[in-house]
Amino acid sequence: MIATPVSHYFSYLSPRQQTQLQQLAPLYQAWNTRLNLISRKDIANLDIRHVLYSLSIAKIVTFKPSARILDVGTGGGFPGIPLAILFPQVHFHLIDSVNKKIKAVQGIAQTLSLQNVTTQPVRAEVLGGTYDFVLGRAVTNLPTFYTWVKDKISPHPQHEIPNGILYLKGKEPIALPLNYRTYAIGQFFREPFFQTKQLVHIYP
Repeated sequence: MIATPVSHYFSYLSPRQQTQLQQLAPLYQAWNTRLNLISRKDIANLDIRHVLYSLSIAKIVTFKPSARILDVGTGGGFPGIPLAILFPQVHFHLIDSVNKKIKAVQGIAQTLSLQNVTTQPVRAEVLGGTYDFVLGRAVTNLPTFYTWVKDKISPHPQHEIPNGILYLKGKEPIALPLNYRTYAIGQFFREPFFQTKQLVHIYP
């Protein structure tokens, strides 16, 4: 297998997982010729700015096999798709209000044979059901995001950290009257890109 930043930090991946992750770059390049899923300036840095960034969530929590994870405003499938590869026994539901993006993400999941991924073109505010964790990546400001998903978090914890929101963002100040903890992603990955990134865990 070809060495990548992901394989460096996640050396325990199976051959199948490594193959799936290596398929991401050509898949997104192909889809980007039809639909702007990834910024043109970012497509050459997909492994670091999208895949590894998504997988930083796995540095603070190991999802249990029975977990249900909601990815809100998934866009091109991040962070849901890389995490679904990493946790094949966990169910990931990826939603976005833009139907054509959801169709693309569904196509990517099918190409990768990700049986643990479902997709839906819907706004978070009208989605039913509850999940162990709700994921987001720079979708909107955190107070607004919280109002969208606060009633979608299961009250039955089963992980080493409390159920809640896991949100990837820059280092802008956080103003929330809630319980939360921030993690500097630069402590997990040495690439300069991560020095200005953080993961926020919001919990009851």
